[in-house]
Amino acid sequence: MKTAVVTDSTAYIPKDLREKLNIHMIPLSVIFGNETYQEEVEITAADFYEEVKHKELPTTSQPPVGQFAELFEQLSKDYDAVVSIHLSSGISGTFQGALTAGSMVEEIQVFPFDSEISCMVQGFYVLEAAELAAAGKGPQEIVERLEEMKKSIRAYFMVDDLSHLQRGGRLSSAQALIGSLLQVKPLLHFEDKKIVPFEKIRTRKKAMKRMVDLFWEDVKSGEPYKAVIIHANREEEAREWKAELAAAYPNVEFMISYFGPVIGTHLGEGAMGFGWVKK
Repeated sequence: MKTAVVTDSTAYIPKDLREKLNIHMIPLSVIFGNETYQEEVEITAADFYEEVKHKELPTTSQPPVGQFAELFEQLSKDYDAVVSIHLSSGISGTFQGALTAGSMVEEIQVFPFDSEISCMVQGFYVLEAAELAAAGKGPQEIVERLEEMKKSIRAYFMVDDLSHLQRGGRLSSAQALIGSLLQVKPLLHFEDKKIVPFEKIRTRKKAMKRMVDLFWEDVKSGEPYKAVIIHANREEEAREWKAELAAAYPNVEFMISYFGPVIGTHLGEGAMGFGWVKK
């Protein structure tokens, strides 16, 4: 069975890597006033962080169901099945869109997968699926492996300003108010598909150290892991952090990624994240 792999733009997998691994991508959009931009297609992360300095913070929108249906129909010419991997259904209707489109298209079997997370941690699932598909594995086998990965995937992130999350409806007003009054840098994570506070921490430095402590709990066994540092327009800081961690944890393969326009809208510039999974 020939299986295609589809994801959305919030996995933030670089274009050259998508092309190399034959990953198909559906973009979400950011909307500045009357102007809509598809992220990773019409607006880059760097352009986005520059734009928000001069404009009102945009809103975001999921892809139309028709865009999924069109892609699935196109893929049906060359593939028997699609594994379609998307950001958490608790923060976006994108997964639901793939599910709906999959039931509309009869020419190909669609297996939608809710990553229950986002960004390059979602990308871990996509990269694994693409490698398995290239090795000739069928959709059921790929989804089983993704479910297995879910057991060891972890991710935490911190934001400089909670108001973006609250304004976008991704965090309750009370949680955001308490955070801003106390000037804390809460560690956040996904729980039951939604973003919730994990721990209240006072400073950025302590929040980053706490992420490393949580990471150590998992990787100290010496088993091979891969990890990603994710930044919102803080590339230099991410590089320095990666260099430190790579020296300290030789059993882990590290990479750097970014919070692009859609997720950056909700987290704000300066956010940092750290995710990992057992290989």
